[in-house]
Amino acid sequence: MKIKCVAIDDEPMALEIITSFCQRYGDMEVKTFTNPLTGMEQVKKIKPHLLFLDVEMGDLNGIELAHELPAGTFLILTTAYAQYALDGFELNAIDFLHKPFSYTRFEKAVDKVIERYSLQSLSNNPVFTDESITLKVEYKNTHIKLKDILYIESMDNYVRIYLQDQPPLMSQISMKSTQELLPPEKFIRIHKSFIVPVHRIASFTQKEVLLYNGTRIPVGRSYSKELKMIEQMPQAE
Repeated sequence: MKIKCVAIDDEPMALEIITSFCQRYGDMEVKTFTNPLTGMEQVKKIKPHLLFLDVEMGDLNGIELAHELPAGTFLILTTAYAQYALDGFELNAIDFLHKPFSYTRFEKAVDKVIERYSLQSLSNNPVFTDESITLKVEYKNTHIKLKDILYIESMDNYVRIYLQDQPPLMSQISMKSTQELLPPEKFIRIHKSFIVPVHRIASFTQKEVLLYNGTRIPVGRSYSKELKMIEQMPQAE
């Protein structure tokens, strides 16, 4: 994967460091701008995979500019002021690089971007079409398309299946039996009470999964290792 990047910073030395780190990382094309307005115009035009954005740039604030970020461009904030970390979180920035940052820290941030991009690719290219499972819902056999499932929640002796643009369904079946019906390469159990489709996952930590629709689901301590499977899964063609 060739990562197309833009770096905006009013300090030329900071841009030289980012350029050097991008070259060292490999498979990264970076365009740099000391003028934040010119830089953002280019970001909107070329829609890069990744934007490195300084926060304090004279009279302009990178936090305000970041609100104009086009969809599909990931954000890494770079600044000498640690107090902006919270703003970065609210902007859903991938990472926050506190100047001066090392190559190792830079590499870790870019790795996160690649991980998020891979998950997004899975979401944009679902790996199934009309596959379905059949469960008994209100005494009737009901076909449920896998591509419509948002996530599955255990409710004592029942499961509740949340669906895209449809009301949730309840079926009297155990979580274990439900999991056995689902293709293991496309659904993972992240908690004793939750199963999620891989292609619905926007991001994850060891404690929580964020779905693309904004739903946050806890990760059970004994299931955190299951998330490592995502990194090994092939992307859809």
